[in-house]
Amino acid sequence: MKLVILAVGRGRASPEQSLVQDWLDRLPQGGSLVEVESRLPSGPARTRDEGERLLRHLPAATPLIACDPKGRDMSSKALASLLQRHRDDGTAAAYFAVGGADGHDEAVLARAQQQIAFGSATWPHMLFRAMLAEQFYRANMILAG
Repeated sequence: MKLVILAVGRGRASPEQSLVQDWLDRLPQGGSLVEVESRLPSGPARTRDEGERLLRHLPAATPLIACDPKGRDMSSKALASLLQRHRDDGTAAAYFAVGGADGHDEAVLARAQQQIAFGSATWPHMLFRAMLAEQFYRANMILAG
């Protein structure tokens, strides 16, 4: 099953971007990062625009998991179980959304099958992408035994 990170903001040539790509390249089924950005000023209109841009990249009937600080804390084993359920259901790809500075638009949260978090700390968005990609790899290794 392919794993896709849908993220607000551009990583450009940052060290964090290199980490994301390194971990995604290690996935046996492949992984990818899709980035979107809005040119609107901060506020509800920007958050809505970012949400619309994220959802444009999401194929119909594809699982979406929103990464959000208010989501359920997700351990590595729990993430592995989540991926295993999707894989066993015959899902070709699962998408994970990482919002911008103001979080996710309600449309993204409504479309998501669930919301997950990696603890209660606030993480820089670029670093969180790398952590998420590493957790994809870790979950695959857990499932491989």
